Amino acid sequence: MKNIQKIFILAGEPSGDKIGADLLSKLNTSGKFIFTGVGGQKMQQEGVKSIYPMSNLSVMGIIDVLFSLPLLLFRNWQTARYIIKKKPDLIILIDSQVFSSMLAKRLRKAGYKNPIILYVAPSVWAWKPERAKNLVGVFDEILAILPFEPKVMKKLDGPKTTFVGHPALIENNNQSPKSKGLIALFPGSRAGEIKRHLPLFEYVAKDLKNHPKVTGFVMPTLAHLEQDLRKKTANWDTEIKIIVETEQREEALQDTILSIVTAGTITLEQALMNINMLCTYVPDAFMHKQYIKANKPLVALPNIILKSEIVPEIYPAGAQGQQVIKEAIKMLDNDAIRQKQSLAFEEMRGLLENGEDDTPRQDPKDRVLAYLS
Repeated sequence: MKNIQKIFILAGEPSGDKIGADLLSKLNTSGKFIFTGVGGQKMQQEGVKSIYPMSNLSVMGIIDVLFSLPLLLFRNWQTARYIIKKKPDLIILIDSQVFSSMLAKRLRKAGYKNPIILYVAPSVWAWKPERAKNLVGVFDEILAILPFEPKVMKKLDGPKTTFVGHPALIENNNQSPKSKGLIALFPGSRAGEIKRHLPLFEYVAKDLKNHPKVTGFVMPTLAHLEQDLRKKTANWDTEIKIIVETEQREEALQDTILSIVTAGTITLEQALMNINMLCTYVPDAFMHKQYIKANKPLVALPNIILKSEIVPEIYPAGAQGQQVIKEAIKMLDNDAIRQKQSLAFEEMRGLLENGEDDTPRQDPKDRVLAYLS
Protein backbone atom coordinates (compact mmCIF):
# COMPACT_ATOMS: atom_id res chain seq x y z
CA MET A 1 0.00 0.00 0.00
CA LYS A 2 1.18 3.52 -0.76
CA ASN A 3 2.14 5.74 2.16
CA ILE A 4 -0.84 8.08 1.85
CA GLN A 5 -3.86 7.27 -0.29
CA LYS A 6 -6.73 9.48 -1.33
CA ILE A 7 -10.26 8.24 -0.76
CA PHE A 8 -13.39 10.06 -1.88
CA ILE A 9 -16.44 9.02 0.16
CA LEU A 10 -19.98 10.30 -0.21
CA ALA A 11 -23.10 9.87 1.91
CA GLY A 12 -26.38 11.57 1.12
CA GLU A 13 -28.29 11.19 4.37
CA PRO A 14 -27.82 10.59 8.13
CA SER A 15 -28.01 6.77 7.92
CA GLY A 16 -25.21 6.84 5.34
CA ASP A 17 -23.25 9.26 7.50
CA LYS A 18 -23.26 6.66 10.31
CA ILE A 19 -22.14 3.90 7.94
CA GLY A 20 -19.40 6.09 6.51
CA ALA A 21 -18.15 7.18 9.92
CA ASP A 22 -17.89 3.57 11.08
CA LEU A 23 -15.87 2.63 8.00
CA LEU A 24 -13.59 5.66 8.29
CA SER A 25 -12.96 4.94 11.95
CA LYS A 26 -11.69 1.48 11.00
CA LEU A 27 -9.61 2.79 8.10
CA ASN A 28 -7.99 5.40 10.35
CA THR A 29 -6.45 2.55 12.36
CA SER A 30 -5.14 0.81 9.23
CA GLY A 31 -3.01 3.38 7.45
CA LYS A 32 -2.68 6.97 6.32
CA PHE A 33 -5.42 8.35 4.15
CA ILE A 34 -6.68 11.67 2.89
CA PHE A 35 -10.48 11.70 2.99
CA THR A 36 -12.59 14.07 0.95
CA GLY A 37 -16.19 13.81 -0.15
CA VAL A 38 -19.63 14.63 1.16
CA GLY A 39 -20.71 13.72 4.66
CA GLY A 40 -22.40 14.87 7.82
CA GLN A 41 -21.07 15.56 11.28
CA LYS A 42 -20.08 11.96 12.04
CA MET A 43 -17.99 11.52 8.88
CA GLN A 44 -16.43 14.93 9.34
CA GLN A 45 -15.37 13.92 12.84
CA GLU A 46 -13.48 11.03 11.23
CA GLY A 47 -11.57 13.35 8.91
CA VAL A 48 -13.75 13.96 5.83
CA LYS A 49 -13.59 17.41 4.34
CA SER A 50 -17.08 17.82 2.89
CA ILE A 51 -17.15 19.75 -0.37
CA TYR A 52 -20.77 20.84 0.24
CA PRO A 53 -23.48 20.17 2.86
CA MET A 54 -24.80 16.60 2.95
CA SER A 55 -28.30 18.02 3.45
CA ASN A 56 -28.28 19.05 -0.22
CA LEU A 57 -28.70 15.37 -1.11
CA SER A 58 -31.16 14.35 1.63
CA VAL A 59 -34.36 14.23 -0.38
CA MET A 60 -36.80 11.40 -1.01
CA GLY A 61 -40.02 11.10 -2.95
CA ILE A 62 -40.73 12.42 -6.42
CA ILE A 63 -42.16 15.74 -5.20
CA ASP A 64 -39.14 16.52 -3.02
CA VAL A 65 -36.77 15.43 -5.78
CA LEU A 66 -38.52 17.60 -8.39
CA PHE A 67 -38.22 20.66 -6.18
CA SER A 68 -34.54 19.91 -5.59
CA LEU A 69 -33.70 18.62 -9.08
CA PRO A 70 -31.68 21.60 -10.33
CA LEU A 71 -29.50 21.52 -7.20
CA LEU A 72 -29.12 17.72 -7.33
CA LEU A 73 -28.05 17.80 -10.98
CA PHE A 74 -25.59 20.58 -10.27
CA ARG A 75 -24.14 18.74 -7.26
CA ASN A 76 -23.74 15.58 -9.34
CA TRP A 77 -21.87 17.47 -12.04
CA GLN A 78 -19.83 19.35 -9.42
CA THR A 79 -18.91 16.13 -7.62
CA ALA A 80 -17.79 14.41 -10.82
CA ARG A 81 -15.72 17.42 -11.80
CA TYR A 82 -14.08 17.50 -8.37
CA ILE A 83 -13.22 13.77 -8.52
CA ILE A 84 -11.78 13.98 -12.02
CA LYS A 85 -9.60 16.92 -10.94
CA LYS A 86 -8.40 15.37 -7.66
CA LYS A 87 -8.00 11.79 -8.99
CA PRO A 88 -8.65 9.84 -5.76
CA ASP A 89 -7.33 6.29 -5.54
CA LEU A 90 -10.74 4.95 -4.56
CA ILE A 91 -14.36 6.13 -4.44
CA ILE A 92 -16.96 4.91 -1.92
CA LEU A 93 -20.57 5.92 -2.53
CA ILE A 94 -22.96 5.16 0.31
CA ASP A 95 -26.59 4.45 -0.63
CA SER A 96 -28.33 7.49 -2.31
CA GLN A 97 -28.89 5.05 -5.14
CA VAL A 98 -29.98 7.33 -7.98
CA PHE A 99 -27.39 10.01 -7.24
CA SER A 100 -24.63 7.42 -6.72
CA SER A 101 -25.41 5.51 -9.91
CA MET A 102 -25.62 8.68 -11.97
CA LEU A 103 -22.31 9.90 -10.53
CA ALA A 104 -20.51 6.60 -11.11
CA LYS A 105 -21.74 6.38 -14.72
CA ARG A 106 -20.70 9.98 -15.35
CA LEU A 107 -17.22 9.21 -14.01
CA ARG A 108 -16.84 6.05 -16.10
CA LYS A 109 -17.93 7.96 -19.19
CA ALA A 110 -15.29 10.59 -18.41
CA GLY A 111 -12.61 7.87 -18.24
CA TYR A 112 -12.20 7.39 -14.48
CA LYS A 113 -10.53 3.97 -14.09
CA ASN A 114 -9.95 3.60 -10.35
CA PRO A 115 -12.23 1.44 -8.21
CA ILE A 116 -15.72 2.63 -7.29
CA ILE A 117 -17.49 0.85 -4.43
CA LEU A 118 -21.20 1.16 -3.68
CA TYR A 119 -21.93 0.68 0.03
CA VAL A 120 -25.55 -0.46 0.58
CA ALA A 121 -27.01 -2.49 -2.25
CA PRO A 122 -29.96 -1.23 -4.29
CA SER A 123 -33.18 -3.07 -3.48
CA VAL A 124 -33.27 -4.99 -6.76
CA TRP A 125 -34.99 -7.83 -4.87
CA ALA A 126 -38.02 -5.54 -4.34
CA TRP A 127 -38.39 -3.69 -7.62
CA LYS A 128 -36.75 -3.32 -11.03
CA PRO A 129 -34.45 -6.38 -10.83
CA GLU A 130 -33.09 -5.44 -14.25
CA ARG A 131 -31.11 -2.68 -12.49
CA ALA A 132 -28.61 -5.29 -11.28
CA LYS A 133 -27.11 -5.95 -14.72
CA ASN A 134 -26.90 -2.24 -15.45
CA LEU A 135 -24.48 -1.78 -12.55
CA VAL A 136 -21.86 -4.16 -13.99
CA GLY A 137 -18.86 -2.14 -15.11
CA VAL A 138 -20.08 0.85 -13.12
CA PHE A 139 -19.20 -0.41 -9.64
CA ASP A 140 -16.27 -2.71 -8.90
CA GLU A 141 -18.04 -4.09 -5.82
CA ILE A 142 -21.17 -3.60 -3.78
CA LEU A 143 -21.05 -3.86 0.01
CA ALA A 144 -24.40 -5.20 1.20
CA ILE A 145 -25.93 -4.69 4.65
CA LEU A 146 -28.52 -7.46 4.27
CA PRO A 147 -27.36 -11.11 4.36
CA PHE A 148 -29.35 -12.38 1.36
CA GLU A 149 -28.32 -9.61 -1.06
CA PRO A 150 -25.10 -11.18 -2.45
CA LYS A 151 -27.07 -14.25 -3.52
CA VAL A 152 -29.76 -12.13 -5.16
CA MET A 153 -27.24 -9.94 -6.96
CA LYS A 154 -25.43 -13.00 -8.30
CA LYS A 155 -28.68 -14.55 -9.53
CA LEU A 156 -29.50 -11.31 -11.36
CA ASP A 157 -26.00 -11.12 -12.94
CA GLY A 158 -25.12 -7.98 -11.03
CA PRO A 159 -21.69 -6.79 -9.81
CA LYS A 160 -19.65 -8.61 -7.19
CA THR A 161 -21.48 -8.18 -3.89
CA THR A 162 -20.19 -8.85 -0.38
CA PHE A 163 -22.20 -8.97 2.83
CA VAL A 164 -20.64 -6.69 5.48
CA GLY A 165 -23.47 -6.23 7.99
CA HIS A 166 -24.37 -2.91 9.56
CA PRO A 167 -22.59 -0.69 12.12
CA ALA A 168 -25.73 -0.80 14.28
CA LEU A 169 -24.63 -4.31 15.31
CA ILE A 170 -22.53 -2.66 18.00
CA GLU A 171 -25.70 -1.29 19.64
CA ASN A 172 -26.42 -2.96 22.96
CA ASN A 173 -29.51 -5.18 23.19
CA ASN A 174 -29.93 -5.41 26.94
CA GLN A 175 -33.42 -3.95 26.97
CA SER A 176 -35.44 -5.51 29.77
CA PRO A 177 -39.20 -6.20 29.75
CA LYS A 178 -41.20 -3.14 30.83
CA SER A 179 -44.55 -2.72 32.51
CA LYS A 180 -44.70 0.88 31.24
CA GLY A 181 -42.46 3.37 29.48
CA LEU A 182 -41.98 6.04 26.84
CA ILE A 183 -43.14 5.98 23.25
CA ALA A 184 -40.40 7.05 20.85
CA LEU A 185 -41.48 8.74 17.62
CA PHE A 186 -39.18 8.73 14.58
CA PRO A 187 -40.58 10.97 11.79
CA GLY A 188 -37.56 10.57 9.49
CA SER A 189 -34.62 12.83 8.74
CA ARG A 190 -35.50 14.35 5.37
CA ALA A 191 -37.59 17.50 5.18
CA GLY A 192 -40.29 15.86 3.07
CA GLU A 193 -40.58 12.85 5.36
CA ILE A 194 -40.89 15.03 8.44
CA LYS A 195 -43.54 17.21 6.84
CA ARG A 196 -45.63 14.16 5.87
CA HIS A 197 -45.25 12.29 9.18
CA LEU A 198 -45.67 14.96 11.86
CA PRO A 199 -49.46 15.31 11.43
CA LEU A 200 -49.82 11.52 11.79
CA PHE A 201 -47.63 11.43 14.89
CA GLU A 202 -49.50 14.35 16.46
CA TYR A 203 -52.78 12.49 15.97
CA VAL A 204 -51.38 9.21 17.37
CA ALA A 205 -49.71 10.84 20.39
CA LYS A 206 -52.88 12.68 21.34
CA ASP A 207 -54.76 9.37 21.51
CA LEU A 208 -52.05 7.29 23.23
CA LYS A 209 -51.04 9.80 25.91
CA ASN A 210 -53.71 8.50 28.30
CA HIS A 211 -52.76 4.84 27.91
CA PRO A 212 -51.81 3.44 31.36
CA LYS A 213 -48.53 2.01 30.07
CA VAL A 214 -47.35 5.24 28.42
CA THR A 215 -45.27 7.57 30.60
CA GLY A 216 -44.49 10.15 27.92
CA PHE A 217 -43.21 10.76 24.39
CA VAL A 218 -39.74 11.38 23.00
CA MET A 219 -38.63 12.25 19.49
CA PRO A 220 -34.95 11.39 18.94
CA THR A 221 -33.49 13.44 16.10
CA LEU A 222 -30.35 14.98 14.68
CA ALA A 223 -28.82 18.17 16.03
CA HIS A 224 -29.55 20.24 12.93
CA LEU A 225 -33.25 19.27 13.06
CA GLU A 226 -33.74 19.88 16.78
CA GLN A 227 -34.94 23.49 16.75
CA ASP A 228 -37.25 22.95 13.78
CA LEU A 229 -38.93 19.97 15.46
CA ARG A 230 -39.26 21.85 18.75
CA LYS A 231 -41.05 24.64 16.91
CA LYS A 232 -43.33 22.30 14.96
CA THR A 233 -44.37 20.26 18.01
CA ALA A 234 -44.64 23.18 20.47
CA ASN A 235 -48.40 23.61 20.04
CA TRP A 236 -49.32 19.94 20.15
CA ASP A 237 -51.78 18.86 22.84
CA THR A 238 -49.24 16.23 23.84
CA GLU A 239 -45.83 17.15 25.26
CA ILE A 240 -43.05 15.75 23.08
CA LYS A 241 -39.49 15.77 24.36
CA ILE A 242 -37.11 16.41 21.47
CA ILE A 243 -33.72 14.81 22.07
CA VAL A 244 -30.59 14.65 19.94
CA GLU A 245 -28.16 11.78 19.50
CA THR A 246 -26.35 12.05 22.79
CA GLU A 247 -26.25 10.20 26.09
CA GLN A 248 -29.71 11.64 26.72
CA ARG A 249 -30.97 9.77 23.66
CA GLU A 250 -29.59 6.45 24.86
CA GLU A 251 -31.14 6.94 28.29
CA ALA A 252 -34.52 7.71 26.75
CA LEU A 253 -34.41 4.63 24.55
CA GLN A 254 -33.63 2.49 27.59
CA ASP A 255 -36.96 3.70 29.00
CA THR A 256 -38.88 3.18 25.76
CA ILE A 257 -41.65 0.59 25.72
CA LEU A 258 -42.56 1.11 22.05
CA SER A 259 -41.17 2.97 19.04
CA ILE A 260 -43.30 4.18 16.16
CA VAL A 261 -40.89 4.59 13.27
CA THR A 262 -40.88 5.57 9.63
CA ALA A 263 -39.64 2.88 7.26
CA GLY A 264 -35.87 3.04 6.79
CA THR A 265 -32.60 2.13 8.46
CA ILE A 266 -34.01 3.18 11.83
CA THR A 267 -36.09 -0.03 11.86
CA LEU A 268 -32.88 -2.05 11.79
CA GLU A 269 -31.25 0.08 14.48
CA GLN A 270 -34.23 -0.20 16.80
CA ALA A 271 -34.43 -3.97 16.31
CA LEU A 272 -30.73 -4.36 17.12
CA MET A 273 -31.36 -2.45 20.35
CA ASN A 274 -34.24 -4.85 21.00
CA ILE A 275 -36.82 -2.07 21.19
CA ASN A 276 -40.35 -3.13 20.31
CA MET A 277 -41.80 -1.16 17.42
CA LEU A 278 -44.30 -0.75 14.67
CA CYS A 279 -43.46 0.75 11.29
CA THR A 280 -45.36 3.41 9.37
CA TYR A 281 -44.79 5.42 6.24
CA VAL A 282 -46.61 8.31 4.60
CA PRO A 283 -45.52 8.26 0.94
CA ASP A 284 -46.11 10.81 -1.75
CA ALA A 285 -48.30 9.76 -4.70
CA PHE A 286 -45.41 8.53 -6.86
CA MET A 287 -43.85 6.47 -4.06
CA HIS A 288 -47.20 4.85 -3.34
CA LYS A 289 -47.65 4.01 -7.02
CA GLN A 290 -44.22 2.34 -7.05
CA TYR A 291 -45.14 0.39 -3.91
CA ILE A 292 -48.31 -0.93 -5.55
CA LYS A 293 -46.40 -1.70 -8.77
CA ALA A 294 -43.87 -3.74 -6.77
CA ASN A 295 -46.76 -5.83 -5.36
CA LYS A 296 -46.70 -4.24 -1.90
CA PRO A 297 -43.36 -5.57 -0.62
CA LEU A 298 -42.35 -5.57 3.03
CA VAL A 299 -40.76 -2.23 3.95
CA ALA A 300 -39.33 -2.66 7.48
CA LEU A 301 -35.79 -4.04 7.30
CA PRO A 302 -36.28 -6.64 10.09
CA ASN A 303 -39.26 -8.01 8.15
CA ILE A 304 -37.29 -8.09 4.92
CA ILE A 305 -34.42 -9.97 6.59
CA LEU A 306 -36.69 -12.46 8.37
CA LYS A 307 -39.13 -12.70 5.44
CA SER A 308 -42.04 -12.23 7.84
CA GLU A 309 -44.04 -9.28 9.15
CA ILE A 310 -42.73 -9.46 12.70
CA VAL A 311 -42.89 -5.65 12.85
CA PRO A 312 -46.44 -4.44 12.09
CA GLU A 313 -46.45 -2.28 8.96
CA ILE A 314 -49.06 0.43 8.40
CA TYR A 315 -48.44 1.61 4.85
CA PRO A 316 -49.55 4.04 3.57
CA ALA A 317 -50.15 5.58 6.97
CA GLY A 318 -51.29 9.10 6.13
CA ALA A 319 -55.03 8.48 6.35
CA GLN A 320 -54.77 5.52 8.69
CA GLY A 321 -53.97 7.05 12.06
CA GLN A 322 -56.59 4.88 13.71
CA GLN A 323 -54.85 1.76 12.42
CA VAL A 324 -51.52 2.97 13.86
CA ILE A 325 -53.24 3.56 17.20
CA LYS A 326 -54.94 0.16 17.09
CA GLU A 327 -51.63 -1.65 16.43
CA ALA A 328 -49.84 0.37 19.12
CA ILE A 329 -52.48 -0.47 21.74
CA LYS A 330 -52.36 -4.14 20.75
CA MET A 331 -48.60 -4.18 21.36
CA LEU A 332 -48.78 -2.18 24.57
CA ASP A 333 -51.48 -4.41 26.02
CA ASN A 334 -49.99 -7.75 25.04
CA ASP A 335 -46.67 -8.74 26.63
CA ALA A 336 -46.59 -11.95 24.58
CA ILE A 337 -46.64 -10.01 21.28
CA ARG A 338 -43.73 -7.85 22.40
CA GLN A 339 -41.80 -10.90 23.63
CA LYS A 340 -42.34 -12.70 20.31
CA GLN A 341 -41.01 -9.67 18.45
CA SER A 342 -37.97 -9.49 20.74
CA LEU A 343 -37.15 -13.15 20.07
CA ALA A 344 -37.37 -12.48 16.34
CA PHE A 345 -34.97 -9.56 16.74
CA GLU A 346 -32.47 -11.95 18.36
CA GLU A 347 -32.77 -14.25 15.34
CA MET A 348 -32.22 -11.28 13.03
CA ARG A 349 -29.13 -10.24 14.98
CA GLY A 350 -27.68 -13.71 14.47
CA LEU A 351 -28.14 -13.44 10.70
CA LEU A 352 -26.53 -10.01 10.63
CA GLU A 353 -23.60 -11.09 12.78
CA ASN A 354 -22.82 -14.23 10.81
CA GLY A 355 -24.36 -13.93 7.37
CA GLU A 356 -25.65 -16.93 5.47
CA ASP A 357 -23.67 -20.16 5.08
CA ASP A 358 -22.26 -19.36 1.64
CA THR A 359 -22.00 -15.59 2.18
CA PRO A 360 -20.44 -15.01 5.62
CA ARG A 361 -20.11 -11.46 6.91
CA GLN A 362 -16.86 -9.69 6.03
CA ASP A 363 -15.36 -6.50 7.41
CA PRO A 364 -16.02 -3.54 5.06
CA LYS A 365 -12.57 -2.19 5.93
CA ASP A 366 -10.95 -5.33 4.50
CA ARG A 367 -12.94 -5.03 1.28
CA VAL A 368 -11.82 -1.42 0.84
CA LEU A 369 -8.19 -2.18 1.62
CA ALA A 370 -8.22 -5.00 -0.95
CA TYR A 371 -8.44 -2.33 -3.65
CA LEU A 372 -5.59 -0.26 -2.23
CA SER A 373 -2.88 -2.89 -1.88
